[in-house]
Amino acid sequence: MELSSLKALSPSIKQYLVITGNYWAFTLTDGALRMLVVLYFHQLGYSPLNIAMLFLFYEIFGVITNLVGGWLGAKLGLNKTMNIGLGMQIVALAMLAVPAEMLTVIYVMVAQALSGIAKDLNKMSAKSSIKLLVPEGSEGKLYQWVAILTGSKNALKGVGFFLGGLLLTLLEFKGAIILMASLLAIVWVFSLITLKEDLGKAKNKPKFKDIFSKSSSINILSAARMFLFGARDVWFVVALPVFLAVTFNWDHWWVGGFMASWVIGYGIVQSFAPYFTGKNQGKVPTGRSAFLWASYLTVIPAAIALALHFNFHIQASIIIGLLIFGAVFAVNSSLHSYLIVSYAGNDGVSLDVGFYYMANAMGRLIGTVLSGWVYQNYGLEACLWISSIFVAIASLLSLKLKS
Repeated sequence: MELSSLKALSPSIKQYLVITGNYWAFTLTDGALRMLVVLYFHQLGYSPLNIAMLFLFYEIFGVITNLVGGWLGAKLGLNKTMNIGLGMQIVALAMLAVPAEMLTVIYVMVAQALSGIAKDLNKMSAKSSIKLLVPEGSEGKLYQWVAILTGSKNALKGVGFFLGGLLLTLLEFKGAIILMASLLAIVWVFSLITLKEDLGKAKNKPKFKDIFSKSSSINILSAARMFLFGARDVWFVVALPVFLAVTFNWDHWWVGGFMASWVIGYGIVQSFAPYFTGKNQGKVPTGRSAFLWASYLTVIPAAIALALHFNFHIQASIIIGLLIFGAVFAVNSSLHSYLIVSYAGNDGVSLDVGFYYMANAMGRLIGTVLSGWVYQNYGLEACLWISSIFVAIASLLSLKLKS
């Protein structure tokens, strides 16, 4: 794009681009770091449950951050919370750039805790900002902008997974961490200079008790989101990458490549979700849309689990089945992301969005712990059955949303 074209952009578009670029850069390092940790510590001989425990603080502090972060965003401004998140991720990466003998389970858990806080501050800030940059009443445009931001983020997270496997092969763990921290520091300085001050700062000073949503629609949607993301992470975080490495004997490149392809495809579908859900007919999602799409998703992990149980073309069933799951899950996630931003109030929007993403983080926490424990004790098939049950619960909860 030419410089003159950039200057001609409206202030809201410029801010949208800065926020999206900030979010993209963060997401690349977050995806790469997750794959680096899973593969590196599996390589060191850690059990699936121990690897899951490395992410325990990441998810626990994500829950806390989303709950408190929405209040901070409304009080301080979303530009500040977004930049604080970026800065904390640089510190978390720097903590891991130490000699291998210092990388104990507790030490890595603490670094991951910082990364979890950073990730959710950044995400909450980005998602909340979109509500304020789209003119009131432009629901179709809001849905499209949320879908593009969320979908592109997830596609880049997939690139991050691939990058993690590649960097581990080329630079080893410490070299990969130093490179990512250095590049993110450049983005952080740019973000400090360009992000608009006081974006999202509430006119009425929010009280701390306001972190809990008073809206029944947001509470129901948050509960559905918790089960939806628990359904994904119960097989995705630990069980699947370890299963691919052990059962199919895939190396880092193949594991990272498959996980990357899954998330990239998921992100692309997410970006185009408005076109799958009736945007061309001028429709925006409702509670009934969330119910229907969750219902479609319920049968997919159950079908893969049955294929595993009956030993039916296991490799093809898992790969094809999980790609289909990813596409349908992407539409579900995009619908939810639009609904929360639509339901949220304009003043102090980050309070509602923060509460919702607290439930999202709680789902990831439950899914992460179950992914390690259930896989270690009962295998991938059990993880997939739990996934199906969780999606069914999300579907039933969505029935109570306004249509």
